[in-house]
Amino acid sequence: MVHAAQPAAGATRAVVLRLEDLALPPRYLTVPSHLPVSHLLRSLPLPSSSSFYLTSDGRPLAPSSPVASLPPSASIQLRLRALRGGGGDGGSTCAESRDCYLSMYLAKKPDKADPNEARLSRFTCCALSGEPLAAPAVADRLGNLFNKEALVEALLHKRLPKALSHIRGLKDMIPIHLHPKPDAADDEVRFQCPVTGFEFNGKSQFLVLRECGHVLSVKALKEVKTSACLVCHKEFDEADKMPINGTEEEVAVLRKKMEEERGKLKEKKDKKLANGLSGNKHAAAAVADAEKLENVKKGDTAAAKRFKAADHAPAYANKAVYASIFTSSKKSDFKETYSCRSLPLGRN
Repeated sequence: MVHAAQPAAGATRAVVLRLEDLALPPRYLTVPSHLPVSHLLRSLPLPSSSSFYLTSDGRPLAPSSPVASLPPSASIQLRLRALRGGGGDGGSTCAESRDCYLSMYLAKKPDKADPNEARLSRFTCCALSGEPLAAPAVADRLGNLFNKEALVEALLHKRLPKALSHIRGLKDMIPIHLHPKPDAADDEVRFQCPVTGFEFNGKSQFLVLRECGHVLSVKALKEVKTSACLVCHKEFDEADKMPINGTEEEVAVLRKKMEEERGKLKEKKDKKLANGLSGNKHAAAAVADAEKLENVKKGDTAAAKRFKAADHAPAYANKAVYASIFTSSKKSDFKETYSCRSLPLGRN
């Protein structure tokens, strides 16, 4: 029987230990040949929960293998095993606690806007500039509120955002009258309903009467059955009631109404242009031009008849002599000779 040669006492072996999975630089070690390969890992900061294995030239290497079994200047690779149960892809193993998921999804996200704060801002701030709402204030045809100065400036400089493209000019602004709340100089909510006293903070529904511009709560008009404004007593129709910062359904109805009004206005303008220019002066001129054109078509060419001086000669005058005053001499009266060339008027 042939026995493997035992390593000589004091023999050493140079080993390169590669640690890419641990994000560490390789280590160049010189260790006694009689020690096992696992001895190379004693000085490494390996967590107790990690699972690893060793390879040499791409082949698995048992930790108990002696260093002497490695080829000279051997290279050993440390590999970490993926965690079992999820395939190493971060998937669920069905063993996690459900409480952690509930805590994660039920926790309030810091970047999510508070709906109460958003509603309050719509009733207390300008929808364009974000500044506190103050007189003079206006509303567009969809029920949004603005400071008039900020809106006019944006229209002049053409800086309206795309969301407000339905505002084309001053005709699309409805001046509104907000009733101030007593002793509300330092409060965020500074207006209220003049009838019920409800604060203008979005918790109650408000509307504006387009005829007079007064802002009232919906409950005030429900309690008092009238067709006149409760502030200025001006008559209004049901169509004059416009919700302020209404729901999506209310805004859709207002948008449809706005488009219908614009369509009727455009149809009226087109009809006016089709009927011709307005005004008696322009109408008379158009009739005169039409009559003149009709006379020309009928053959009335008296105005365009060529002028002949002989036809207008006085009774005691010779027609030929009278005509010579207005016309040039006859070309037959001039003859060219060797010494001069006659150039009658109108020849050249």
